[in-house]
Amino acid sequence: MPDYQKIYATQADRYDQLLAREDYQGNLWRALRQVRSFDGLDVVELGAGTGRLTCMVAPLVKTMRAFDISPHMLDAARVKLGKTGLRNWRLCVGDNRRLPVRDGVADVCIAGWSLGHLTGWYPKTWRDEIEQCLAQIKRVLRPGGTVILLETLGTGEESPRPPADALAAYYQLLEREHGFTSTWTRTDYRFESLAEAEALIRFFFGDELADRVVRQGLILLPECTGIWKHVC
Repeated sequence: MPDYQKIYATQADRYDQLLAREDYQGNLWRALRQVRSFDGLDVVELGAGTGRLTCMVAPLVKTMRAFDISPHMLDAARVKLGKTGLRNWRLCVGDNRRLPVRDGVADVCIAGWSLGHLTGWYPKTWRDEIEQCLAQIKRVLRPGGTVILLETLGTGEESPRPPADALAAYYQLLEREHGFTSTWTRTDYRFESLAEAEALIRFFFGDELADRVVRQGLILLPECTGIWKHVC
């Protein structure tokens, strides 16, 4: 299993190469716009990474405050955002459990593929860790604000397949204990070559999926992404 903490701390460029191949049909942004309009809003993003969602959302919003625990990832995000010509964004190092921002500043809080990592990094205490994150989100939202969480529902899957591990329990916690509703969309990968597909999939998803990609010759790799929403 890849060491995601090491990847996020040291491999921003290669990680961004993988993201450049994901969601080649542009389904994610269309799905997000159906969940919530972002026009003219104040947005806080958790786990911004190299700025994938940040760059999607920033052109429409009033302000964009994006946080990540990895300065290395934010350096890559800063370069991409700097090329947009926008001035409504701010990046800052911050832990999802202790966001360095005052109360009630956001209309929307969004986190993409971020909170779910806590189930693997803290196998004994992940519930407490995620509850801390949700409490921080609630703190920074204004009354009536919206939480949007994106998480995996299966890379290499053509229809949603919730993982049979702590991630599934995390999704149940969101829905049963916090009242989140969910939808999903396809965010398939399209690689330039089989060699590229193997290298990038092995780098981030590990040997089992990479071996399948090679065995089946998958230049196009299906993926399902879940979108959880809650209005506070």
